[in-house]
Amino acid sequence: MNNSDILFLYDAKLTNPNGDADDENRPRMDYERSINLVSDVRLKRYVRDYLENKGHEIFVAKVEDQTLNATNRLKSLFEKYEGNVNLNKITVEQRDWMLDQLIDVRLFGATMPIKSQEQGNKGSSMTLTGPVQFNWGYSLNKVSLVESSTITSHFSSEESNERGAMGKDYRVYYSFIAFHGVISASRAKHTRLKEEDIYLLDEAMIRAIPLLATRSKVGQQPRLYLRVEYNSDQFILGDLRDYIRLEEQEALRSVSEVRLIIDDLVEKLVKVNEQINTIHLWQDQYLTIVHDGKQGSLDSLLPEQLQVKCKPVKGAVHV
Repeated sequence: MNNSDILFLYDAKLTNPNGDADDENRPRMDYERSINLVSDVRLKRYVRDYLENKGHEIFVAKVEDQTLNATNRLKSLFEKYEGNVNLNKITVEQRDWMLDQLIDVRLFGATMPIKSQEQGNKGSSMTLTGPVQFNWGYSLNKVSLVESSTITSHFSSEESNERGAMGKDYRVYYSFIAFHGVISASRAKHTRLKEEDIYLLDEAMIRAIPLLATRSKVGQQPRLYLRVEYNSDQFILGDLRDYIRLEEQEALRSVSEVRLIIDDLVEKLVKVNEQINTIHLWQDQYLTIVHDGKQGSLDSLLPEQLQVKCKPVKGAVHV
């Protein structure tokens, strides 16, 4: 397995990409710069829910619609294991079996209230650092908030309240959001991450957001997914968002007004071309990409030495 850098772009129109529970569920913002923020936890939740809906076992989940603490979640998992399991001292074989069941732990890691024989008397929990990590996402454009509308439920919040419950509905007009992520091949060995897991991650990144839309999340669409896979576990380029920009950054209202400039990204990829094994790529047909004054699909705008390394993402669907 090799290291990878990930660039993921999606947009949000008249929706709330990531509400802040400490601020009346307003969209998370850097108000000084009018930049919309989205936590990595929100993105990972999309991926987990998508994989769970596809039938994969995940650690951060409900069991039979019941919310469990971490210890009870592990007990419910090991009920499927043949033989007795002591969570205070699981064997190497039991640990490996557990990791083979939990795709989200293989991807993102976890802290678990268990001890393995390898730990001896060290600590009271097992911490696995996930090979897949994301920064917080942020908008490439300046974002304005829609003035909140008061929403009312037809059902009262308490028996003594004859009126319906009331709340605020905060949304953004339009946000074009960028995430950067990395896949560490060296950490993948510790969580038993497989190549097939990475292909499932690629698929989930593209398909999860529109398929798992709730009332506050309708209006979000993936626009670009780029995973630059290198030819070793010793190289990472870094945050690919540093090399892209929008031609216009203010008063945007839809993807039809977006023009993504990739001149610096192409230049950077050319410089590290010898380090690149494969460029895994998916692009929405409505996203306009511009390089050197020309517009087209990303793969068509890349120089030939990079084009030959482009490969469509497995399981992706163009819509």
